[in-house]
Amino acid sequence: MSEVVLNAEPRATGKKAAKAVRKNGMINGVYYSTGSAAIPIAVHPISMRPIVYTADAKIVKLNISGASYDCVLKDISFDPVTDKIVHFDLFGVDANALIEVEIPVTLHGLAVGVREGGVLEHIMHKVRVSCLPKDLPEHIEVDVANLAIAHSIHLSDISIPNVTLIGKPDMVVATVVAPRTEETAAAGAEAPALVAQKGKKPE
Repeated sequence: MSEVVLNAEPRATGKKAAKAVRKNGMINGVYYSTGSAAIPIAVHPISMRPIVYTADAKIVKLNISGASYDCVLKDISFDPVTDKIVHFDLFGVDANALIEVEIPVTLHGLAVGVREGGVLEHIMHKVRVSCLPKDLPEHIEVDVANLAIAHSIHLSDISIPNVTLIGKPDMVVATVVAPRTEETAAAGAEAPALVAQKGKKPE
């Protein structure tokens, strides 16, 4: 698990204070942990890029006024119009306590079913895991090389040392579906024509 450093400034609470932070081009955030009071913080937008715009999960080394905290990104909000980050939550982690985090799922290899003309469908892009911070994987790489047409890889097929995957065992991670035949394509093309004929007004 890689680590990224985030330098933050303490900020005041309240709507006016939050508005002032945004006016200064900063992002409002909160750091909290079990048994401790939440710490309102403000960070520069550029410093959030390695944490948010990445395909990997990361431990965040948060620096506030000389103090340092290990944490993970717990929640984030975006502006619906500009898609800019407007708020985020960081949750402190204990090196000896289990944490639950969503980890990206990536697929590796060229599936046998794809070589035979099938189509690979990536169903599960993230999975929630439980583990110690030191065992937290950046992502989960699933080998699909042996995946044939009409076959699937389920959550129960994935095993990572010291990491528990959270979810139903039969949840599909990836599957290869059969190619669309000419007969199926023709049937799909004829269907709208039949509907149009049924709805046609008499002349």
